[in-house]
Amino acid sequence: MKQISALFVLFIFLFTSCNNGQSTSDALNWENNLDQAIQQAKKENKAVLVNFTGSDWCIWCKRLSSEVFQQKEFKNYADENLVLVMLDFPKDKPQSAETQSYNQNLAQKYGIQGFPTILIFNSEGKLAGQTGYLPGGPQKYIENIKSYL
Repeated sequence: MKQISALFVLFIFLFTSCNNGQSTSDALNWENNLDQAIQQAKKENKAVLVNFTGSDWCIWCKRLSSEVFQQKEFKNYADENLVLVMLDFPKDKPQSAETQSYNQNLAQKYGIQGFPTILIFNSEGKLAGQTGYLPGGPQKYIENIKSYL
């Protein structure tokens, strides 16, 4: 009986750890091509936020998504000030070989070593800063982005 109870507790722990009750969906308009996003940002006088993520497995990526990217306050800021790019490195979501290669080449170019890594480019298309997950919600994250611009 103790073994069954222990297995049940382990199962519940693993299930909640993997899912963590968080969705990676948000209402943001994520692009998947950095060069095109930089051109758009120059035309619109916006900055570019590039999200290197492991959307279906990285716990810190999921937290950043739920605590910041899924919040209305961030969406409002992004709509006015940012062109967003998501470069995903999923484990279970299908991706074309072309997308995998493109994302990997950019990760190598910018020395990405962990997830999430967020790159901020100014409206001129120059790399202005690098950050990652920060606790504190959308307002703190927005202030962090502004500090690079």
